[in-house]
Amino acid sequence: MLFTRAIALTAAVLCLGCSSKDDGNVPAAQARPAGSAPPNGGDPPAGGAASAGNRAGGGPSPAGRGNPTITLASTDVAPVRRAGIEEGIAITGDLRPIESVEVRARLEGDLVGVYVREGERVRAGQVLARFEASEQESGHTSAQADQVAAESELATAQWNLEQTNELFKAGAVSERDYKAAQQGVTTARARVAAAAARVRATRSLVTDTRVLAPTGGVISQKYVENGEHMARGAQLFTLVRSDVLELAAAVPARQANAVRVGQTVHFSADGRSFDGKLARVSPTVDPATRTVTVFVQVPNGDGSLKGGTFATGRVVSRVVSKTLVIPTAAVRQSAEDGKPFVYRIAGKLLDIASVQLGVIDDRAGFAEVLDGLVEGDRVIVGNVGALGRGMQIIVAGEERPRRDSGNGNSRQ
Repeated sequence: MLFTRAIALTAAVLCLGCSSKDDGNVPAAQARPAGSAPPNGGDPPAGGAASAGNRAGGGPSPAGRGNPTITLASTDVAPVRRAGIEEGIAITGDLRPIESVEVRARLEGDLVGVYVREGERVRAGQVLARFEASEQESGHTSAQADQVAAESELATAQWNLEQTNELFKAGAVSERDYKAAQQGVTTARARVAAAAARVRATRSLVTDTRVLAPTGGVISQKYVENGEHMARGAQLFTLVRSDVLELAAAVPARQANAVRVGQTVHFSADGRSFDGKLARVSPTVDPATRTVTVFVQVPNGDGSLKGGTFATGRVVSRVVSKTLVIPTAAVRQSAEDGKPFVYRIAGKLLDIASVQLGVIDDRAGFAEVLDGLVEGDRVIVGNVGALGRGMQIIVAGEERPRRDSGNGNSRQ
């Protein structure tokens, strides 16, 4: 009896499970509670309750995240400050000696001495070489003797004129003899003048046997050796004055009105910086290049700069003092309209500030700010990676951002 009841109860339970499993009126998805996982770990259907539950409590949404944080070195940040800035016109060219002299032979002859070599500094009037001078010295001696004889003849003619004049007054000689005595003095004076001229000419020939430096400078080229026979006019040396160097540069015609004699020019050459002065400005515009040639002189008393050195410079056309400046590396250009802007640190967050620029000094690396920033603002310099408005900024060495206990986001 008990065994029969147990079998009947088991069958009833099995029958109830079959009835619930085979009921086709209720979909399986609706039979699951809202938010329960789908069978076999699959994704919830789009728009279903499981999707809504995941947005509500399954994890933070993008809108719920904190702003990204970027750490910068102190060199990546620069303050907006007041300083002087220069506006200028860029020029380039080779620095040439202000004077280059070709020393040539003034006469034909044999060299009996060459006393200088390339690279040697000489003073004005220094003997550079010497020609054999016996012929010239003999001619000069002969001319001096002729001058003495002529002066003696003049003295005799003058004495004769004085005596004739006394006799003429006394009526002892005729007027014809008196006129002849006067003519003798005139002739003697002419001979003296001719002899003196010949002395000067022969003295010049003797002087020309010595080759003298026409100016102080440095021997850049030596073309002769001792003992050579040289023709008149042959080139002997090249002498350059390198105590002052000069640069000839072309300035666009549209900027020509901004250059004036006396303006300062900043130069860079061979890793050095130095200053010069604008010495001359061409009065005409080159019709082929539409440029104006300017000449800049650079003092070089110590000879540290060599002639032919390539230099880049900047003619200072205007100086603005005590104006707001920022590094040019902080200036960026909008991709939409091309207008300049900077990344400004506002408190602990990154902001974007449009700026209006004035003078830009590429040499010093600064730009004048006319509008958009105030003194004391800090801007980001150079390329430090992807930046965006609202990013939190940490500058190395400064206080790190505090944690907000309410939402877990970093705050500056």
